[in-house]
Amino acid sequence: MLRWALIFLVIGLIAGVLGFTGVAGASIAIAKTLFFIFIVIFLVLLILGLTVARSAAGD
Repeated sequence: MLRWALIFLVIGLIAGVLGFTGVAGASIAIAKTLFFIFIVIFLVLLILGLTVARSAAGD
C-alpha cells in the first residue's frame, strides 16, 4: 500500500510540473489517503503485535 502511495505521489508531482493541475490534485489526494490508511493499519498491527507478544511471554 505504501508503494502505491509513493507511485501516486510521483505521478502527482510529475503532472504538477507539466501543468496538469487536475490530475496532480487527484493523484496527490489519492496518495495522501493511501498513506493515512497505511499508517492506521500499521499502528493497529503494531499494537496487536505488542499485546500478543506480551501475553505470549506471560507478563
